[in-house]
Amino acid sequence: MPFLGQDWRSPGWRWVKTEDGWKRCEPFSPALEDGSNQLNDISHTVILTGDDEDEEIYSTEDCEFAAKKRKKDHFRNNTDSQCFYREKWIYVHKESTRERHGYCTLGEAFNRLDFSSAIQDIRRFNYVVKLLQLIAKSQLTSLSGAAQKNYFNILDKIVRKVMEDQYNPRLIKDLLQDLSSTLCILIRGVGKSVLVGNINIWICRLETILLWQQQLKNLQMNKQVNNGLTLSDLPLHMLNNILYRFSDGWDIITLGQVTPTLYMLSEDRQLWKKLCQYHFAEKQFCRHLIPSEKGHIDWKLMYFALQKYYPIKEQYGDTLHFCRHCSILFWKDTGHPCTASDPDTCLMPVSPQHFIDLFKF
Repeated sequence: MPFLGQDWRSPGWRWVKTEDGWKRCEPFSPALEDGSNQLNDISHTVILTGDDEDEEIYSTEDCEFAAKKRKKDHFRNNTDSQCFYREKWIYVHKESTRERHGYCTLGEAFNRLDFSSAIQDIRRFNYVVKLLQLIAKSQLTSLSGAAQKNYFNILDKIVRKVMEDQYNPRLIKDLLQDLSSTLCILIRGVGKSVLVGNINIWICRLETILLWQQQLKNLQMNKQVNNGLTLSDLPLHMLNNILYRFSDGWDIITLGQVTPTLYMLSEDRQLWKKLCQYHFAEKQFCRHLIPSEKGHIDWKLMYFALQKYYPIKEQYGDTLHFCRHCSILFWKDTGHPCTASDPDTCLMPVSPQHFIDLFKF
């Protein structure tokens, strides 16, 4: 009798009825499927080796075992593939039934949610980098070996993207700094901490991180030659409106270094007051009042002082979403097979920290 739902022994696989019974259909890449078909054809033939006297006949089971082993070797050697799943969503359950396997690890979710492609989307780039930073600080050792390899492959793509596009290098520098600090502590404490893999692999990874840091340090921004309208040509009120759209104080300071006019606008007390009121509650910044020489509150210093004590609000163009009805974690654009009558009412955006908390059982 066919399975009506996901098989509890192997969640997420599809089953196909054949003459020999029900067999699992594995979603491999097209190139691998071609290879698999060739292996399957071989597995149903009799292989003869050696001389006539020492003729050895392999059974179908032996050939199938050899075929599976070659598939596994192909997976291990295929460094370009980051994920072998078609679905871009994953079940997140803390309890299990016979029909649905509920235990989901952080590493499994990291592999299944296609972060490798997400970094190419500018709306999701900051989200993925922040998530990698949180994992580097506290959850690196909880990843499986495959997830750790995927983690560093994605990190390599991020660094290459920043070197090519010169997009938000400060964010990547903070990530690499936290990751290098964590690895130094883990490598020094070998035997006390859990590191999957040989210690030499981790030393090589640390050396690679130090090389990336040096490359980002020497990164030179390309000066774009444009004879058309530039930022400096905009009226003051438009420049002021642009500054008021920033949610990060460091971005305001960086933009203020472009021209004297932008510097003057970036030092506006009202701008920094609005920024403090956006990120922090009134009770929080009332405890850390920093008056200036003229007796006024220095809102710029206030912002950076409060940032040390309280987390700031995070803004992302796109985030992962969690469906409370289906218990599925997914990217909103890709969707998921929801069975609710009104799926939009069941969706909940997931911040990077919330993503980490979902897998703390």
